[in-house]
Amino acid sequence: MLYQLLTGQIGAPQIVALIIALVLGISVHEFSHAAAATWLGDPLPRRQGRLTLAPLAHLDVMGSLMFVVGGFGWGKPVQYNPFALRAGPRTGPALVSAAGPISNFILALLFAIPTRLLVMSIIGTRGLFAPQSANAVLTLLDLLQNIIYYNLILSFFNLIPIAPLDGFTILLGLLPPALADQYEQTRTWGFAVLLLLVFVGGGVLGAILYDPIFSLMHLLIGI
Repeated sequence: MLYQLLTGQIGAPQIVALIIALVLGISVHEFSHAAAATWLGDPLPRRQGRLTLAPLAHLDVMGSLMFVVGGFGWGKPVQYNPFALRAGPRTGPALVSAAGPISNFILALLFAIPTRLLVMSIIGTRGLFAPQSANAVLTLLDLLQNIIYYNLILSFFNLIPIAPLDGFTILLGLLPPALADQYEQTRTWGFAVLLLLVFVGGGVLGAILYDPIFSLMHLLIGI
C-alpha cells in the first residue's frame, strides 16, 4: 500500500477508504473473539477491556504498520483462559477462534447489499451523475468495496491452518486428541512458514485466497 501511495497508483480518498475498512474489520474480528470467550464463560476479555468495538482496544501498532507497508497485518490478540470456557479446553478455543473469521465474513455479506444496490444505481444512470456527485459516489463505492474485500481477506486468511492464525486453533479442536497433539508441535515454526507463504508463496496465496475472494466479490456485487 505504501509503495502504491508513493508512486501515485492510489490517491488519498482510496487510502482513507482502505484505512476505514481495515480498522472496522480488525475491530469486529477481535471483538468477536472477546464476545465468544465471554459467552463461553471466561471473564478475562471483559476485564481487559476487549469486549468493545472501540478500535483502540484492538489495534496493534506493528500489525497496523505491516498493513500499510506490506498489505497484511494483525490486531491485538484477545487473551482468554481455555480452561474457563464451558465448551472445554479443546473445543472452546476452536469456537473462540472461529468467531473472528465468521464475523468478518458476515460483515462482508452485510456491506455487499448496499454495495450491490449502489452498483446497480450507477449502471442504471449510465453516467448521468453531475461531476461532483459522481466523485462522491465513486468514493463511497470504493469505501464499500474495501470494507468487503478486507473483511473477506481477514476471514479467509485467518482460516489458513498455520499458527498463529485462527485456522490452526480451529483445526486443533477438530482433530482427534492424538493427531491434535502431533499438530500442536508445528506451532513453534508456524510463524516462519506463514512469513514464507506471504512473501514467497504468491502463487499459493493467489490460488487459495485471492482468486476465491475476487470470484466471491464478483458474485456479491457484480464487479
